[in-house]
Parts: sequence; structure tokens; C-alpha cells
Amino acid sequence: MSESLLFLTGKLAEKSLHQVLASMEPAPFKYRITQIGVSVAALMTPELIARRLPNVGDANKIIVPGLCCGDLTMLEDKYGVPVARGPIDLKDLPEYFGHGGKLPDLSHYDVNIFAEIVDAPQLAIEDILARAQHFRAQGANVIDLGCLPNTPFPHLAESIKTLKEAGFKVSVDSLNADDLLLAGKCGADYLLSLTENSLWIAKEVDAIPILIPARPGSLPSLYRAIEGMLKIGKPFLADAILDPIPFGFTESIVRYQKLRRRYPEIQIMMGVGNITELTDADTTGINAILFGIITELKINAVLATSVSPHAINAVAEADLARRMMFASREENRLPRDFSAGLLGLHDRRPFTYSAEEIAEFSAQIKDPSFRIQVSKEGLHIYNRDGLFSDVDPFKLYPYLQVEADGSHAFYLGVELARAQIAWQLKKRYTQDEELEWGVNTLKSNQEGKTAHREASMKEKKQKS
Repeated sequence: MSESLLFLTGKLAEKSLHQVLASMEPAPFKYRITQIGVSVAALMTPELIARRLPNVGDANKIIVPGLCCGDLTMLEDKYGVPVARGPIDLKDLPEYFGHGGKLPDLSHYDVNIFAEIVDAPQLAIEDILARAQHFRAQGANVIDLGCLPNTPFPHLAESIKTLKEAGFKVSVDSLNADDLLLAGKCGADYLLSLTENSLWIAKEVDAIPILIPARPGSLPSLYRAIEGMLKIGKPFLADAILDPIPFGFTESIVRYQKLRRRYPEIQIMMGVGNITELTDADTTGINAILFGIITELKINAVLATSVSPHAINAVAEADLARRMMFASREENRLPRDFSAGLLGLHDRRPFTYSAEEIAEFSAQIKDPSFRIQVSKEGLHIYNRDGLFSDVDPFKLYPYLQVEADGSHAFYLGVELARAQIAWQLKKRYTQDEELEWGVNTLKSNQEGKTAHREASMKEKKQKS
């Protein structure tokens, strides 16, 4: 059965929705548009839809506006078909459906993330567990306990036990053979890192070793360790070690390429912290490039750290990057239009409406509530009294006439400030929505969005 979609919209967006869906012709699905009698699509609620939509006809799925608040399950129960929110901006519908009329699938990956707690010996067990839970929420598959040189870790065994009881896979990273032996005997799943000189540890415990060169940059040493493990016949991973910029970064990438070419079937790990932590640049872009390389070389695991304040969400970025790059490789297309989560400062399509289109919207407004939009020409604010445009919010203030209403003036000030930042940085702006800074604010933004949106919508209704 082919997919037949019912798009619900409001009066102001109906024309644009028709145009956007027509631009997708030949449409990869059948569709019908129903305008349910509200001016602004964002004012739509499940309860209102249930009152105004008698039936869905032959549709087998309903798409409601992205800003529609509330629990959609009541609509699914009433109409007997799935109900989904579309994108916040309807002009993103082509990207929302992706190529071939399907939503981008980011549920798959083939790279495991080891998230290192670098100062584990200095943390109490409950703090280690809390850090592990944080990393797991960000996408980590394995929690790595980093041992510190010349620093005792008396609660290593208890830390491993606690993490294992909580359902974590655990690795232990140490240069001390006694630490690694203890970790293996206490149930650690992986040991970082063994060399050709310490392969004997792998014979003593069941934990899977990660092999590194005995001397920095020595592929022959790593090859000998690999051959030794192949003779032992146990699983392992090999890490050629990623060096920081400008201390051999490019050459270390070449080492990984040589390692994969020589051993096409083995499991390989890459530690990315030497680049994300030791480079003063936004880690979103760094992770995107590194995982592009990782995906092409079919590297199987990464060791990620989140220590420096600028790398605080490096594990979450790594999780999204591995999914994006996997989908890109599997679908044999460029890593674009899968997700905006790694776009921090800028957006690919910041201005979805032109000044002319915004002028058309403003001409339809019959109420006193202000709408704010951004085009490449600047900021636009309008209501029934007119349309005012500039690049400087201070120059717009005299036209707003809100001196007697402090709360409304505050609200407009906040929104115009966001709009100006979006215009300056070439980011997407949507009224009543926090600016998106990629994966770094995605989850935190969601927590406050609904309350903020409902409060602003309540105010708009009162002003109408």
C-alpha cells in the first residue's frame, strides 16, 4: 500500500505548504492538505484537531505542524493512523522526508564509542557511576576508567563491579600491568593498552586487549603485537595512535590507512581526544571530519574524552557523527541533509523566506500580535498596524508602541535579540524557539521549549 499523507495546517501557512509540496513533484507519496481554521499553525493542539477534523479519509498517516504542542497519541487513538510532527519550518519538508520520500534513518552505526573517565582514581565510586550514566546518555557503548600515572586507584575493583552491576561494559586504561591484571580478573571487558611486550597479560584474563605500538609511531611494533594476538587466537583491537596537530597528525592518519590495508579484517580503534581536546576549534566540525575518515577506513571503535570545556559534548557529537557518516556511506551520498546536529554556528539554509514573501504574510495579518521573521535582508516585525524592517532592533523599537506593557516589551526584546544573532551568524530563526546550536543544545533546548512556547502563545491569544 502506497503512503497517503494528510497534512494539517493553518490559514497563513496554507499557500506556502501547497507550494512546497508541489515543488516536490513528482511527490514520492500521495497527499492531501486540510486547513483546520486557525490562523497560526503553531496554535494547533491535539484537542483542537480532534474537534475540527471529522475523519482522515484514505490517509494512512497524519503530519501536523512541527510547533503543534501536546500528546499526539490521542489523535492516533481517534483516527487509527500514525501521527507525526513535521519540521518546525514547513520549507524544510523536502529535507524532512529525505531522498526517496523517506525520513533519514540515523538508527544504525558500526563504530563503538569508548568514553573515558580520565580522572577515575580521584573520583568516588558514586561520582564514577554518575559520569558513566552521563556518557551513556550521550551515546557511549563502553565506559573507560582512565588510570593516572603514579596515582593509586584503591577502589578500581569496586568501581568495575559497580559499573558492571549497572549494566555497563567497562574498559580500563593503564600503563601498569598490575592494574590491567586486576581489572581483567574483576570483569573488565577491555584493557587499554597492551604492546608486543605485554601480550602475556592477554593470556591471563578474558578481557579483550587494545594493542598499541611499543614505541610511538612504530607500525612494525604494532604489527608484531597483532601477529602475536592472532597466534593466541583471542579477539583484540589495534590502535595506531592519533597524534595531535602539529606533532604528526597527518602521518598518524596515514598509519591507520596502512594498518587497515594490511589487516582488512581486524578490529581497529582510534583515540580522537588528541584532536578534539588539544585543538582550539569547535569539536562538532572536528568530529565530523574524523568520523568521515573513520567511516571510510571502517574503523570499529573510538576512544573519546570530554575534559576541556570546549569539548564538553564531544561524546554526544561522536554519537551523531558515527550515525551520519554510516548513513552517508551506506546510501552512497554526501553527508548532507541527514541532521543539523553538527551545525553549531551556522545553518545551511538560514533564511527560508524572502523579504517579499514576508511582506505577503504581513498583509494577511488582522490582529495586534507581533510576528518576527528573518530574511537575508534583515529583521522583520509585523502586525495589523504594519511591517517594519531593519538590521538593528533598536531602530525597530519606536514602531512597537509597547512602553506601557513591560512584559510584552521584554518578550519582544528577547525575540529581536535572538533574531539579530541569527541574522548576523546566518542561522535559522523561529519565533518563540531558542536558537539551535547543534547537538550541544538540542536536548537542553527541548526541556524548556514547550513551557516557553505555551506561555508565549497564551500571551498572543490575550493580545488578539
